[in-house]
Amino acid sequence: MANHKSAEKRIRSNDSKRVRNRYQAKTTRNLLKELRSSKDKAEVSKLVPEVSAMLDRLAKKNVIHKNKAANLKSSIQMHLNSL
Repeated sequence: MANHKSAEKRIRSNDSKRVRNRYQAKTTRNLLKELRSSKDKAEVSKLVPEVSAMLDRLAKKNVIHKNKAANLKSSIQMHLNSL
């Protein structure tokens, strides 16, 4: 158990940040899954900028690593080009 006021606050803030980060990462993963399963080029081309922006935001906030974001963006762009 925390002995200092600042440690108690850190526990509370870490928990709220963890919940927010998990929600954002899960939302992005769901969109990625939807994008990869789609065979419609128009739908995929509409989703690619949205997903790319989400990945950039997650990388900027250190929810995911910047190289992982780059790799995922590359893979969705390759999927779009293959359609």
